[in-house]
Amino acid sequence: MDFLEELGTLKKQVLIKDSFNIPEHFDNIVISGMGGSGIVGKLFSELYHSKPVICLDDYNVPDFVGENTVFIGISYSGNTEETISCTNQALKKGSHVFIVTSGGELSRMGKERVIIPSGLQPRSAIGYMLMPLLNTFLHLDAGKRDILSGLIEDVDLHHEEASKLGKEIALEKKIPVIYGFSPFRYVAYRWKTQFNENSKLMAVNNYFPELNHNDTMSLRDTYLKDDFFFITFGGSYGKISRRIDATEKVTSTRFFKVTPLGNDDLEKMFYLIHFGDYMSLETAISRGMDPRDVSSIEDLKKLIK
Repeated sequence: MDFLEELGTLKKQVLIKDSFNIPEHFDNIVISGMGGSGIVGKLFSELYHSKPVICLDDYNVPDFVGENTVFIGISYSGNTEETISCTNQALKKGSHVFIVTSGGELSRMGKERVIIPSGLQPRSAIGYMLMPLLNTFLHLDAGKRDILSGLIEDVDLHHEEASKLGKEIALEKKIPVIYGFSPFRYVAYRWKTQFNENSKLMAVNNYFPELNHNDTMSLRDTYLKDDFFFITFGGSYGKISRRIDATEKVTSTRFFKVTPLGNDDLEKMFYLIHFGDYMSLETAISRGMDPRDVSSIEDLKKLIK
């Protein structure tokens, strides 16, 4: 399966019904995951607000993790050492441990497991990994999943803007600077990592309003400013939209704005995720890069064994 075919599976991924039987009472949710698996918890944290959600991308869990914690370990391969380490610690602390994986060591751990199809790049399996969390905590029904699938299919069929943008970044040798904001802070981060892995391109990420307390000071007069391509999200978002306009004016910087389609934050999130998939794919193609190649990451793993 080539990378374009992988992207085409997302509309099927969001149709899965898998969920967990979580306890009626719990204090917090802790989600462990790295890279293309770890983005799942971060995206979920922007949609679920009933309980604290803490995302881990390291080897250790916080001291507060215990019997009243819902712990979710997510690793597409099931062999991510940081996630296995955190999962073992959560089990020892008596947490309610749930697993999302396609196999590996993690598939033998936890109270409940959702086993998802293998054969994809982890970053291409985002739907398989995210939907069990959304189904469990946001109680998505079949109708909502169908809407998400149809929206994603529309991007599959009509991604001309994304491809044009990706090609422009490549041909003009630009470094993408992606500025997000809630509830799309981690969509912006996802775009950064897609440029990193798919396009083999350095990228920068920050978010409003925080960046108005730091990045703003460097935007007008920074070195090599013409080497950057600034992107944010369009639409009407109250104070954030005013901040974006003011930042452009004060710093004499033009932001390319991508306006998501959809009727709510969840639908817009998936639209933007898939837009970024096609944008980074076109950048890879235009640069002559194989979007599936992660050899440097695999070489690093061998060196630290």
